Amino acid sequence: MKRILAFSFAVVGWFAIVMQYVVMAENRVIPLGEATIRFFSFFTILTNLLVAGYFSAEVFRTKHPETPNHRTGTLTALAVYITIVGLGYQILLRHLWSPTGWQWFVDELLHSVIPVFVIVYWYLYEPSVGMHFKRIVVLLLYPFIYLAYILLRGSLSGFYPYPFLNVAKLGLAQVLINSFLFALVFVLLAFIFVGLGRRRPVGKNNRPEPPIRISCGH
Repeated sequence: MKRILAFSFAVVGWFAIVMQYVVMAENRVIPLGEATIRFFSFFTILTNLLVAGYFSAEVFRTKHPETPNHRTGTLTALAVYITIVGLGYQILLRHLWSPTGWQWFVDELLHSVIPVFVIVYWYLYEPSVGMHFKRIVVLLLYPFIYLAYILLRGSLSGFYPYPFLNVAKLGLAQVLINSFLFALVFVLLAFIFVGLGRRRPVGKNNRPEPPIRISCGH
């Protein structure tokens, strides 16, 4: 069952990313190179790439159980990131536009469907043992690196993927305040996921696999 879910989620994830790129390329009004850079400047796209890559790796790992298990916490981090993607879109961005056709379809996959997939998979298969609140600090590295990149490139190109990060319109001080508020949301969600994960009973689905023992025959 685990492999089937991972394979299905990987297929949906890659399909949504590729289709979103195709739609973007067909409707662009700027050179393809710049459009591609901007495409991969969205937190939504980068996070869904991480998710699709994770599920693809899970398919291989569940097919070949001798491969090392993912370190506990990886899926929790992805669950936090993709939950931010979903909540941020529903609360802050959905009202800003009304996509239709394929754009609407892939938009819903990336912002609504895939976040639910990840949360369900996290609940079923992330090991309870080994979850620690101290890992939340490491979890914040990805969004902070992303923010630094967006602010740096935005200062050079004038493009900011999200209105709440637009230094040109809001000013640097307001963008830093917005970023601090988002950081608080990241921390809150991380505490929620880790706390809920630690409280779950350890069942066969989320119990870490025993270490591989290599026996030298006599």
